[in-house]
Amino acid sequence: MLPTVGSPLLWASFLAGVLVLIAIDLGVFNRTAHRVSVREAAVWSLVWVVLSLVFNAFVWFRFGARPALEFLSAYLVEKSLSVDNLFVFLVIFRYMDVRRELMHRVLFAGILGALLLRGLFIFAGIELIAHFSWTLYVFGGFLLLTGFKLLLPGEEQFDPSENLAYRIARKVMRITRTYDGTRFFVRRDGRLHATPLFLVLLMIETSDVVFALDSIPAVFGISLDPFIVFSSNVCAVMGLRAMFFLLQHVLDRFAFLKYGLGLVLAFIGGKMIVERGVLDLLPPVHIPIGVSLGVVAGLLVLSVLVSLLFPPQGPTLTEQLAEHPEASLLLSKDELAAQASAPRGAASGSHPGSSGAAIPPVPDPPDGTGPE
Repeated sequence: MLPTVGSPLLWASFLAGVLVLIAIDLGVFNRTAHRVSVREAAVWSLVWVVLSLVFNAFVWFRFGARPALEFLSAYLVEKSLSVDNLFVFLVIFRYMDVRRELMHRVLFAGILGALLLRGLFIFAGIELIAHFSWTLYVFGGFLLLTGFKLLLPGEEQFDPSENLAYRIARKVMRITRTYDGTRFFVRRDGRLHATPLFLVLLMIETSDVVFALDSIPAVFGISLDPFIVFSSNVCAVMGLRAMFFLLQHVLDRFAFLKYGLGLVLAFIGGKMIVERGVLDLLPPVHIPIGVSLGVVAGLLVLSVLVSLLFPPQGPTLTEQLAEHPEASLLLSKDELAAQASAPRGAASGSHPGSSGAAIPPVPDPPDGTGPE
């Protein structure tokens, strides 16, 4: 394990504080599923940011300027990378036609899973670095490659139907064709079925894993202190849900943010390499953490300003998805296509993904309110 500013007591206190905040969030303020208003999302976003900055101030007074600046830089990088993550979440919600009052439930469960998975990734990465220092070159090269890919012209379109976990789940699980409130599983005819909401959660979790492959190496490029890396990730992820509801209607207006993120990842990847030197060709070059923070913040602010000054023209992707949701056909379109060509009388057959009921006729296009 690498040296850390966090004592066992500090680790325990931090984890206990996170659990208390989660319990208050879920058990007091969000006990029932409801539509999160922009005002509520703004308040909660401010709460999570203020709590993170207060913790940052504690790190400064307790351990000094360098760990505090490392925490702030890592937190800023994680928050910024989360915007791309939120856009993918929004595409999934639109594609699956999830009602707004159900989004909170999915995001809360998704964030709990993300905290656990990211914790495992962080400690696995720390162990690798502690035993094999050359791993930092691998992480640096990976970030350089990822950053340059983001800078290439053209835009990658995320297709929810190609999500591997989603495709496997549809093949191996019994899945109801309609949502059942906030339930992820229901029992029908004595057998357990997953609901479409579970598929949404599965897609959210697997998408976050993909994003963690970029974000966690990026934080290692800022700090190798396990406590700083872990706490900055947790603070950024905890506010993810509120930030989604605050930005969901303007996410895809940040057209140039991906270029800022690409430059940030490339800078951090290059920093990881030059600070350790390259054989006898390049001696180690130390880049002060204050300079790193300034570069990261400057690139991100500049990309946001350019996005606001030069907004994309025409309907955005999320607006197009809102006009053409797929949910009413999503879980049964293959079966419906087969049924349309099947002989009369074959409609009573059941499918492993259904509840055993006859396949219904093709419904009219949904109005965007989601299946009941």
